[in-house]
Amino acid sequence: MKAESFLPDDYRPAEDEPFMNERQLEYFRRKLLTWKAELLEQSAETLEGLAESARSVPDLADRASEETDRALELRTRDRQRKLVSKIDSALRRIDNGEYGYCEVTGEPISLRRLDARPIATMTLEAQEKHERRERVHRDD
Repeated sequence: MKAESFLPDDYRPAEDEPFMNERQLEYFRRKLLTWKAELLEQSAETLEGLAESARSVPDLADRASEETDRALELRTRDRQRKLVSKIDSALRRIDNGEYGYCEVTGEPISLRRLDARPIATMTLEAQEKHERRERVHRDD
């Protein structure tokens, strides 16, 4: 029997059950797939909006404003594209049995962290250490 067939709609992963059991994996798979579908839908809407606004605006101020809006939309679209890539990576980790474990320490990532950020690849401590190290090297 597949995990998806017995996962109740109100299911939430709990600390008192085995870590990354079938139910938890299915919960996170569904969460990731739903998030990805929402992002792809937003991207399609963005592209439609950009196509509709691709008209010639004679007023210089209006044209500048429209170009600024378009640049912002394209930056947002690029961020969404990168996020979809991270979601795909998380889905692959679920399939490979690596999901939920820190890529640096190998320790389990807390369920609260994964619920808030299902694409997380590091424990909170490892992520903070990584960011501190990045900040130090960036300042050099």
